[in-house]
Amino acid sequence: MHPPKQHPIIHFFFSWYINRLIRSDFKRFDFDRVEVDPNRAILLLANHFSWWDGFLLFQLNRLLFRKRFHIMVTEENYREVWFLKYLGAFSVKKKSRSILETLNYAGSLLNDPRNLVVIFPQGKLYSSHADDIIFEKGLMNIINSSQKNFQYLFAAILTDYFEHRKPTVKCFLQTWEGAEFTSLQLIKSEYNKHYDASKKQQNQLSV
Repeated sequence: MHPPKQHPIIHFFFSWYINRLIRSDFKRFDFDRVEVDPNRAILLLANHFSWWDGFLLFQLNRLLFRKRFHIMVTEENYREVWFLKYLGAFSVKKKSRSILETLNYAGSLLNDPRNLVVIFPQGKLYSSHADDIIFEKGLMNIINSSQKNFQYLFAAILTDYFEHRKPTVKCFLQTWEGAEFTSLQLIKSEYNKHYDASKKQQNQLSV
C-alpha cells in the first residue's frame, strides 16, 4: 500500500489547477446541498465512469464539505498520475497480500471526523449508462475496520450536453444512516435506489 503524502504547496497548486480544469471543460458543475454532521467522518460512495470522477469529488469536497480528502485508487493510477498522492490518494493492489492493509487503512481514516473517504464500490470503470451499480466485497472490510461512527454519503454523477459544446455535470447527493450491523447487500440496495432516483431526475431535465 502507498499512503497519501503531505506537501502544502503541491496540494494548493493542484487544487487551483483542478478548479481551473473543471471550469474550462464543463459548462457547469452542479451538486445537491446536503447537511452532514461535522463531528463524524464521511464515507462517500460514488459511481465510477470516467477519468474525471475523483477530481469532481475533490472539487465537491473543496466547495461543500471542506474535510481532509482521501480517495482509494489503483496502484497503477497512483504511480502514473504522480500528484494524486498529494491530494489524498492511497493505493490498492488487487489480488495481493497488501489489499487487507489498504482496506484496514481506509477504515481507520473513518475514525477521524476531519476526514472524507471516497470509495468507488464498483472497483473499476463502468459505463455511465449502467442499469445498476455493483459492489465489491472489500467495502465491508473497510466498514468493519472502523469504529462505525462515520456517516454515509451516496453520490451519483451524471452528465448531459443538450445544445452545448461542453457537458453539464450533476452530482446527486444523499446522506444515509446505516445500522451498526449493516450488510453489503443493504448498502448496495440503498445506493441503487438513490442511483435510480438520480437518473429519473436527470431524465426530467431539459434545455
